[in-house]
Amino acid sequence: MSQDVLSFTPLNPAPPDAVPLVVGLDLGGTKMAAALVGADGALQGPVASCPTPAHDGPAAMLDSISVLVQEVVAAGARRAPARAVPITAVGIGTAGVVDVERGTILSATDAITGWAGTSVAAGVRERLAAAGLGELPVHVENDVDAYAAGEAWLGAGAGAEVVLMVAVGTGVGGALVIEGRTRRGAHHVAGEIGHVPVPGAQGEPCTCGRPGHLEGVAAGPQIHRRYLAKGGDPDVPDAREVERRAAAGDRIAQGVYRDSAACLGRALAGLVTVIDPDVVVVSGGLARAGDLWWGPLRRTFAAEIIDPLASIKIIPATLGTTAPIVGAARGALALAEN
Repeated sequence: MSQDVLSFTPLNPAPPDAVPLVVGLDLGGTKMAAALVGADGALQGPVASCPTPAHDGPAAMLDSISVLVQEVVAAGARRAPARAVPITAVGIGTAGVVDVERGTILSATDAITGWAGTSVAAGVRERLAAAGLGELPVHVENDVDAYAAGEAWLGAGAGAEVVLMVAVGTGVGGALVIEGRTRRGAHHVAGEIGHVPVPGAQGEPCTCGRPGHLEGVAAGPQIHRRYLAKGGDPDVPDAREVERRAAAGDRIAQGVYRDSAACLGRALAGLVTVIDPDVVVVSGGLARAGDLWWGPLRRTFAAEIIDPLASIKIIPATLGTTAPIVGAARGALALAEN
């Protein structure tokens, strides 16, 4: 990876001190971002990012991750040239179902070509050792799990014992954090709310190939698809424009958004009844849609939830794009301690 494809976003963090640090990395389908993180979760350097070579194969992906980690470490050293920057571990949040114990991708969509079966932890560790950073422990987890860990630690869920996290964007994902630990389930897919059958989604195709799931009506691309299918303006290119049309009074767009949020509200009412969390935290592109989306979501949830759980709040995430970096870093810190 050449230097010119890297970018750094300054966040006015404290300079790295001579205390153990980890690198947290958020691996997305189009971009990956990483930063140095201290034991308290504070970023200790700028966020560096670069394009994800999503369709160049696993080796290219692992190479890019390794180079980005090296750049983050080098940036920390440049900010504190008189002090050592001891890196003790690396944490990575990535799309896909992850075997966290092995750091391997069990299954993944074609958003990242050939990602399923990739031994991410071993591949990154080997590359970093070859680059002179030593045999660093590498923690790998699902990206929504990493996001949830960050929000539960330092964001909207801070201080709560049980946090249910829901991410609604190009897909619908979720995660459960109990007493600071992400609970992944026996098959590593706990929290996958997008594939819950929900009233209102009957007959709607889901990305998994089965009809009737929440993701088939609630995810951004499905909102766009349903808008067009109901006779919306064929020149509308995506869900963001559907949102703009809804805000401007487009009846079809308003109906699609309302139905999407209502389906999510019903699904959340069911999950909350089973899990009994302290709080539900919602992130992703749809969470920025304002009352157009939040209104029907909360009203439907309130209508469906049983009385003993009526006080549970559904609130937006607060850490933004740093949440998965911080969450992945927390996993790396725990791995380094062990």
